[in-house]
Amino acid sequence: MSLLAWLQRQFTPAPDSAAAQDVRRGKSPWTGGVHLLWSLWVFFTPLLGDGYDWRWLTLTLLSYPLFLWLYARIIFGPRRQGWCHALAMAALSLVLLRWYPSGLSYFVFGCVMLRVSEQRPRLLHYALQLLAMNVVFVAVAWALDYPPQFWMWVPVMTFVIGMIVNVEHAAQENDAALALSQEEVRKLAATAERERIGRDLHDLLGHTLSLITLKLELARKLFERDSGAAKRELEEAERVAREALAQVRSAVTGIRATDLAAELASARLLLESAQVQLDYGAPPPGLPPEVERGLALVLREAVTNIGRHAHAAQAQVEFTREDKAVQLCIGDNGRGGVAVDGNGLSGMRARVAELGGSLSVDSPRNGGTRLLVRVPLTWQEPLLPLRAVPTAGGFQGKPQAKVQG
Repeated sequence: MSLLAWLQRQFTPAPDSAAAQDVRRGKSPWTGGVHLLWSLWVFFTPLLGDGYDWRWLTLTLLSYPLFLWLYARIIFGPRRQGWCHALAMAALSLVLLRWYPSGLSYFVFGCVMLRVSEQRPRLLHYALQLLAMNVVFVAVAWALDYPPQFWMWVPVMTFVIGMIVNVEHAAQENDAALALSQEEVRKLAATAERERIGRDLHDLLGHTLSLITLKLELARKLFERDSGAAKRELEEAERVAREALAQVRSAVTGIRATDLAAELASARLLLESAQVQLDYGAPPPGLPPEVERGLALVLREAVTNIGRHAHAAQAQVEFTREDKAVQLCIGDNGRGGVAVDGNGLSGMRARVAELGGSLSVDSPRNGGTRLLVRVPLTWQEPLLPLRAVPTAGGFQGKPQAKVQG
């Protein structure tokens, strides 16, 4: 195996590695590398002691690349092997402690990175691990005649940093679990809605289509013997079909009307996960389906922007219904300062423009952001497909009469 292939294998994230988890969250696999800035203490420690010399340079050239490789294996390697590399960091520090005080940074990294090797570590279990590692460190430092003020601050520092990192990672995992639960809720809601639609359509159309079929069969049998009775059966079948069409339209309107209410519930879950309190009122009833759907998509994009960029603590969603228009206002108390349209805001403007409405933004710096959407309620129902009707010259397409439903 060539050196390049070996390096590529070492830096390919394992499926259960910390780097793979960052990728699944939409981050770079090298996100964890920012913590390596703390290892610069290796190069600054001599300034606090006897200064730089050849022994420090030699041990740094030998140990620091090994430390970087161990760090990479903790980030990119399987979690079940991470504890081995974390303990190897700590052991490297203890082995070099007699000649190389800069190696104390390796010990601190080993204590902190031990937490990365577990998917969901228990706080008490991790605290006991830190205690055991620091007992070994104190024993080695005491045996090497290190001054007490030197080796006493290391256990305190590793414990404080380790606990802080542990709490931060636990919070990130809870946020990821909450986001996953929100996605699961949406999937379950969509599945339940599809099942409800299926039941409604079965209840609406099953009996009606069976009745139409029976009447058409009866009309066919009566056509030659009793044309009047056959005509009555055809008229009855037509009436039943029109009633069924009206019922289907009513059901579809009810299905689409759930879009905005469901989007409000989803928005509340999303903002709560971002520590933003959302206050909102019920959407106005009786909105045209196209307006309902368009406002729901605008609301989704606006709430996503609040959760990601606004740095807000509170948000509000208000609806105002007028005779010929509906108004949607979305505000927050975040940092504001929206001066130009990004992709999200441009998309919202396009959706509102398709509905014949307008969107305005008021976003003073440090004064929050307020989006005002106004959409007219002048939606026209399209004509039904053309129906061929006989004329003197053959057949001609004419629009069907609209069924009132």
